[in-house]
Amino acid sequence: MTKDEIIRLISERMRLIRVEVDYTQDKMAEIIGISKKTLVQIEKERNEASWTTVVAVVSLFRETLTVQTLFGGDPLEVIETVSRESIDYRKEKMLGGKMWWKDIALEKGYKFQQNMISQHYRILDDDLYRIFSSLDRDVTEQKFKELVNRVG
Repeated sequence: MTKDEIIRLISERMRLIRVEVDYTQDKMAEIIGISKKTLVQIEKERNEASWTTVVAVVSLFRETLTVQTLFGGDPLEVIETVSRESIDYRKEKMLGGKMWWKDIALEKGYKFQQNMISQHYRILDDDLYRIFSSLDRDVTEQKFKELVNRVG
């Protein structure tokens, strides 16, 4: 997934997200920090949301079925990975990826996975903490090899 794809997907589903949480346009606009007029333009697909608006919507409504389904699990992980191009430090504990993740490699306590929806990659340690994620398979594969070789 790219920033442009995420912007398009969230913009196209802005009304659906708003309806799912049972907010009026006034309330939704206030919560995400835009004018009602801008929200109406997005909902009518006359304009796309800005990246800042998309990040706010994904962050504030990450528990909705609409957002969860779009990103396949943790939507903030996708936003963070796309924004930074990769994440290279131990992060929060994951559930192991049974639903949204495909295992690519398992070795020496490390798990190399790809998200089936967003298509980004991550590495989990043996305690299921995310320690790396990237949009680039080659970069993630190289990091996985480094980690596995370090364990010896």
